[in-house]
Amino acid sequence: MPKLLFVCTGNICRSPTAEGVLRHYVHKQGLSNEILLDSAGTQGYHIGAAPDPRSVDAAAQRGFDISALRARRLEAGDFQEFDLILGLDNSHMQHLQEIAPKNAKAELALFLEYAGVTKEKEVPDPYYGNRKHFEYVLDLVEAAALPLIHKIKQEV
Repeated sequence: MPKLLFVCTGNICRSPTAEGVLRHYVHKQGLSNEILLDSAGTQGYHIGAAPDPRSVDAAAQRGFDISALRARRLEAGDFQEFDLILGLDNSHMQHLQEIAPKNAKAELALFLEYAGVTKEKEVPDPYYGNRKHFEYVLDLVEAAALPLIHKIKQEV
């Protein structure tokens, strides 16, 4: 069973959005028992907190429920637990590469680049923006969701 972890800074905007959208599509395809999904933050600012209300609202407007997710910080064990750890932007990738143990099981990749479906390479942080910034995050994540699932299924 492939295990994927989405990583952003605080685990309250981008990575829970990615986790929630992917969970939705994985469930719709009947793959909930075949692909495990989780998310984490590089920082521990919001441990235990629900996703940003603006993320929850934007996701709900498109039929995705991310309200039950809770922020957690990336842990050393994640590099052994997960098969693929996807950073949402280049700063996350740099952090992941710096702290990954030499014997890490997980492959590290930039989420949008790995999915290979948009001109964008990074999912921008909407935290200091407005509603349209949260909508844009969803646009990018939705565009990458099914291609990512397809790619994962091919690699298994």
